[in-house]
Amino acid sequence: MLQTGLIPNAHNDLVTDAAYDFYGLRLATCSLDQRIKVWQLDESSGSWNVEDDWKAHDAAVTKVSWAHPEFGTVPATDADSPQANGGAGPSSGSRWVERAMLVDAKGTVRAVEFAPQHFGLKLAMISSDNYLRVYECLEQPSLTTWQLAEEVDILSLPATSPLSGSLSQTVTLATPTQSLAPLDGASASFVTHALQQQQQQNQPNRPGLGNREADGGWCISWCKDRYWGEVIATGCGISGVVKIIQLSPSRRPVTLLTLDPSPPLSGEGTTKASPAADGDAPTPFAITSVAWAPSCGRSYHLIATGGRDGHVRIWRARPPTSSDEQDGEDEAEGGRWAASVVGDFDDHKSGVGRVEWNITGTILSSAGNDGRIRLWKVTAGSVWRPAGHISVEQAEEPDVDMDDHVVED
Repeated sequence: MLQTGLIPNAHNDLVTDAAYDFYGLRLATCSLDQRIKVWQLDESSGSWNVEDDWKAHDAAVTKVSWAHPEFGTVPATDADSPQANGGAGPSSGSRWVERAMLVDAKGTVRAVEFAPQHFGLKLAMISSDNYLRVYECLEQPSLTTWQLAEEVDILSLPATSPLSGSLSQTVTLATPTQSLAPLDGASASFVTHALQQQQQQNQPNRPGLGNREADGGWCISWCKDRYWGEVIATGCGISGVVKIIQLSPSRRPVTLLTLDPSPPLSGEGTTKASPAADGDAPTPFAITSVAWAPSCGRSYHLIATGGRDGHVRIWRARPPTSSDEQDGEDEAEGGRWAASVVGDFDDHKSGVGRVEWNITGTILSSAGNDGRIRLWKVTAGSVWRPAGHISVEQAEEPDVDMDDHVVED
């Protein structure tokens, strides 16, 4: 049984994101009206009341993320501008105040997410210049000083790390903002040539194709498992792939794994889904959202992606195992990450804007342009199936029975 609630007239324009805090007692929402609202749950009545409301940016606010309560009540936001608010916290009164602004991005900031608490107060963000930036707070009580700890050009990273025995790189398409990155001689001319070639091609005018920033997708999600260190999943541009990147203060970032749903090519270097029926490679669509599930003791990781092609994909990624622990059924070879698609759904029939896991990583929710939030759950036979959906019309009902709303599209 699903319990639903409705907050009418939450914003004066389209709501772009909503995020609960760690305890689920506060809800932060952002909108195209450039404002952020923090809602407080009244546990006695179950209603949500506005705790504060302020203008956060001079552009549309697209993403909001909460830090772990160990560091206080700290949300971070981004907007369609080259800046992100590194933290905001309630002052001595009831008003929230801006603590820091991060302005290193050369393109619009598209996603922000705080790292798991065991890595400290760190904030990752990705922008349309295809750079992943990780900031670390140096003054946690005041939240005023943030240091740029990592700056990674996603497209320049190899498809796999040298440890995996392959130095091949994933073929990527140039994006319009790539020219903003510092490039020298040959690289700059290569990008310019690629851009000219793409502009000369006659591509259908539909989401996911083309060379405009609106057709791209930029998303990030941290690995919640502490054992493997600082590992983050990133997607950028219109390449349609997600790179699993490991960050380390002692060496350069490396790509552990590349998730590519297109048919496999000859050679190694990327993990792909099952081959297509014909020999033609499908047109890549931008990945708009990625979510790394909490491991909860599993020997593998679950990573969900949503794209402009309307597909929700669930990947099972296996980390490397030592030689004495391997058996014939293990997918991962020694020193190498491996992944496979265990679920692929196109029930939305339109672009997917967001995917998110529950706290145990057993139920996945996805929101699409069809106006529905769909739920996916694994069965006893390890098969992922639709578990139900919630539409705009059903949000006004007090309870929704999942069995009565199984997807039948």
